[in-house]
Amino acid sequence: MSKTLITSALPYVNGVPHLGHMVGCLLPSDVYARFMRMMGNEVLYIAGTDEHGTPSEVGAAKEGMPVEEYCNKYHERHKKTYDDFELSFDCFGRTSSEANKEMTYHIFEQLDKNGYIEERTIKQVYSVDDERFLPDRYITGTCPHCGYDKARGDQCENCTKVLEPTDLINPRSTISGSTNLEVRETKHLFLKLPMLEKRLDEWVKSREPFWPDVAYSIAQKWLKEGLQERCITRDLKWGFPVNKPGFEDKVFYVWFDAPIGYIGITKQWADASGKSWKDWWLDAKDVNYVQFMGKDNVPFHSISFPATLLGTDEGWTFVDNLKGMSYLTYEGGKFSKSEKRGIFAEDAVTEYPADYWRYWLMSNAPEGSDSSFSFDLFASVVNKDLNGVLGNFVSRVLKMTASKIGEEVPAGGEDTEMEEALVKVLQERVNDYFKYMKELEFRKALNELRAIWVEGNNYISTAEPWTVIKENPERAAAILRTCINLIRIFAILSAPIMPKISEEMLNLVGLSLKDVKSIENFNVQEEIKALQPGTKFTVGETLFERITPERIAELKDKYGSSK
Repeated sequence: MSKTLITSALPYVNGVPHLGHMVGCLLPSDVYARFMRMMGNEVLYIAGTDEHGTPSEVGAAKEGMPVEEYCNKYHERHKKTYDDFELSFDCFGRTSSEANKEMTYHIFEQLDKNGYIEERTIKQVYSVDDERFLPDRYITGTCPHCGYDKARGDQCENCTKVLEPTDLINPRSTISGSTNLEVRETKHLFLKLPMLEKRLDEWVKSREPFWPDVAYSIAQKWLKEGLQERCITRDLKWGFPVNKPGFEDKVFYVWFDAPIGYIGITKQWADASGKSWKDWWLDAKDVNYVQFMGKDNVPFHSISFPATLLGTDEGWTFVDNLKGMSYLTYEGGKFSKSEKRGIFAEDAVTEYPADYWRYWLMSNAPEGSDSSFSFDLFASVVNKDLNGVLGNFVSRVLKMTASKIGEEVPAGGEDTEMEEALVKVLQERVNDYFKYMKELEFRKALNELRAIWVEGNNYISTAEPWTVIKENPERAAAILRTCINLIRIFAILSAPIMPKISEEMLNLVGLSLKDVKSIENFNVQEEIKALQPGTKFTVGETLFERITPERIAELKDKYGSSK
């Protein structure tokens, strides 16, 4: 058994997750975690809310509550949404925890001791109207590189260039919109990234065979442009106070302590479970570490965070595979809660079960390029793939067997060349499905999964047990026995994507996912005979609801248009 450490990018606590957030990091990480557990690996799957920084301060002020109370409220809101989406975290923690504070202080002290921290007096933007220094994300202006007029003070999301607030053209306060800004001097601490550039470059190049193009190209782009010293402190109240004399009135920059949160949240898990966080993070040679995130987060996880760990000269676990995802849009535009445009995760599960969304999102994951959600596409996939291919197969097989033979796996008959051919093609498909899942090629994996379901439909259509039973009941029994075993196979293979539906399918034949042992060496020849004659089954209800044109129109009206 190997150990697999999986982390999903930490969502800002103040944001309400939409479908783009789900497919950008959270859902793929869950699918992979479920798959690796089924493969027999020891898995630790970590995520949590990113709670420090100005977004929390401003959000709390708008709602008229203390920032800690605000973070508590939205942490629970996030957790409920992810529970509803069936995300199987081993620990869903928070970056504001004492465990993360301890880790952040330790790592900072090591960096400082090793000479990678520098004190500087810098010029920073001060909003006269807001009566405060403005952190980079709360200054908006025109990017000097590409001309995008909504660039933030830390990064332009259009061209991904890293910025300083003073780089922006025509800057304004994101808090108030004020342009009454001044540049004032203030003292801060910097991480000396140029001193770590050579070591970091060597490490990134060693990752090329394992990282998708999206992640590797972004990291290389940063390195080719040359790394700059990075400010790791801020003039804020909400955050971890800096543990260095003379800087007690500063807090650590959220992008310094947030990635350390992966380790801090692991420590939360370890403290609660009585296990060792060091087995996963320090001198852990047997751990394979996989990260999932949107492409806008890649620079911080491929450059800043690894550099931070490198600078400690300790034996930290570095990411082996970094899965960077592109963006999911809503009908080509942006999701916007305030403008009531697009469906958000907490609303989605009130309209249809989570597995409908999980399947659609993974089938259309924005891996190589952006993809777009629309209710027409959603309905088409649900109706064709889930209802028409998978659901229809399960329903027709169990109803036919129950009406013609009885509610148990039928006995009699022998396999023919038809079953041998089915086993062969299914084994090839299963092997490819596993290959793509291991390689984090989720759209390809889902194509194979659907193709496996189609093979079942092709088999029953060709075998025609409803006709064969009239003259050769024994042969019909063998065909239907094969088909019922296919239901079990489909349920097992679909479990990482649709855990609830898979559980329902297994329940129909008297099983549950807990009965499924490691699928690492999945042998179709054996699996297709797993349910023996006489095994009881239940016909059950229809697995999926067909989405009608009227329902599509209703959803479009309810959740708005991007136009």
